[in-house]
Amino acid sequence: MSNHTDFLILGSGVAGLTTAIRLAQALPNKEILVVTKANKSESNTKYAQGGIAVVWDKLDSFEDHINDTLIAGEHHNDPDVVKMVIEEAPACMRQLMAWGADFDYNKVGEFDLGKEGGHSANRIIHHKDITGLEVERTLLDKVAGLKNIKLLPYHFAIDLITDHQLGKSVADKTDIGCYGAYILNQKTNAIEPYIAAKTILCTGGIGQVYASTTNPLIATGDGIAMAYRAKANIKDMEFVQFHPTALFEPEQSPSFLISEAVRGFGAYLRNKNGERFMLAIDERAELAPRDVVARAIDHEINATGERFVYLDCTHLDYDAFLKHFPNINDKCLQIGIDIRKHMIPVVPACHYACGGIEVDKNGLTSIKNLYAAGECSSTGLHGANRLASNSLLEALVYANHIADHIIELKSDLSEALISVPDWNDDGTSKPKELILITHYRNTIQHIMSDLVAIVRTDSKLREAAKHLKYVEDSTLELYVGSKLSVQICELRNLNTIANLIVMQSQMRKENMGGFYNTDLLTE
Repeated sequence: MSNHTDFLILGSGVAGLTTAIRLAQALPNKEILVVTKANKSESNTKYAQGGIAVVWDKLDSFEDHINDTLIAGEHHNDPDVVKMVIEEAPACMRQLMAWGADFDYNKVGEFDLGKEGGHSANRIIHHKDITGLEVERTLLDKVAGLKNIKLLPYHFAIDLITDHQLGKSVADKTDIGCYGAYILNQKTNAIEPYIAAKTILCTGGIGQVYASTTNPLIATGDGIAMAYRAKANIKDMEFVQFHPTALFEPEQSPSFLISEAVRGFGAYLRNKNGERFMLAIDERAELAPRDVVARAIDHEINATGERFVYLDCTHLDYDAFLKHFPNINDKCLQIGIDIRKHMIPVVPACHYACGGIEVDKNGLTSIKNLYAAGECSSTGLHGANRLASNSLLEALVYANHIADHIIELKSDLSEALISVPDWNDDGTSKPKELILITHYRNTIQHIMSDLVAIVRTDSKLREAAKHLKYVEDSTLELYVGSKLSVQICELRNLNTIANLIVMQSQMRKENMGGFYNTDLLTE
């Protein structure tokens, strides 16, 4: 049985919900279906601590924010996209505030603007250290008041419906069209096609491909993997950003993030001897871009044999720290760390994918009627390394652009009313146990963390490719013979993401940003 909707949005983070709200407001007679594989609020957005980078202060300028973004991205960015996103940032903030978002103000009633690594000015608008949670709350409240938006939690998108599934011969990949997606209802285990005039991927990040990540368990790269199987253009997957300061808690996933804003607030990084090692690495010290700081910490860990370095907040004003970072303070106290007396043990953890599904300025992918926004997309904003707090901003800007483009096109569902075959799982059976899926997922994570992390080599990449081929073949065998579940589908997607990162790392012949291969230093 096919289900029909005007616009199908996969993902309920800032990109997906903003797109839905804009479409619903402008097109009240159209239905917008937002599908998410967990509960409606579970997304990478919810875990964003730092804030949103916006030029708001009169002493700041668009030119400075643009320059900071280009420097962080090592000029691998698309300059036109950088300019567009940064200049549209203030309007996006006004839109969020009009919808009810609350941000922190100083004593004179102005935004309490924070500063983070790579920024030359105070321009981070925030809500304590839970900005993402506040944005998600605002958007969900707004969605609840719009009757033409339907939220479908605990539904997992398996594959996009394209000409290939319909048996159509497509001579050129630029002629491929998307007509919706096959979606698994996790409560009934039924798999049904959902047909839509436009499909928008807002499926978030890829962090769970690594053993240590700040991303939630749902961040398995589903949208990128689906788009890749549908033959969309995927680029820059080698640029994986590791956040320098995740709390050191072995075997914890996701890792608890110690926001970059803490270093912007004045915290120091120290090695086991108490030395501020960043002073010798970069003139910006602790506020250097994330790739620089993460590599420096990685070097300290390898050189000293320690498993972490320290973030020193002992010299900071505790009352002010408590006001800005109440959740970080609470977490530290829970594990016996009083930041007034003790330094915080931190390690780098996989944090953000700078690459993804290639899109144009309207968020349109290389597949007709398929859009992408947020972390699953590659817009050209971030280049080789994301500037802190540019991600929520990017999602807001591109959500608006996608909505504007669809509204202007006056898309009609009749364009997509086609005959779609039901999902065929004849001859499959429910696995008696899931231990193989868990084993292969853990195997992928450790291959990636050991061989394809912050510092790479040609031999490590070859070894990773070899091991991943075995896991991929074994996963395919499991997938083909199994009644589908979220677990087996996520494993399939993680295989795809891992292989894309390795493959595009092997193609990259120049070190920049989040990609660093020591073998290229001798060439």
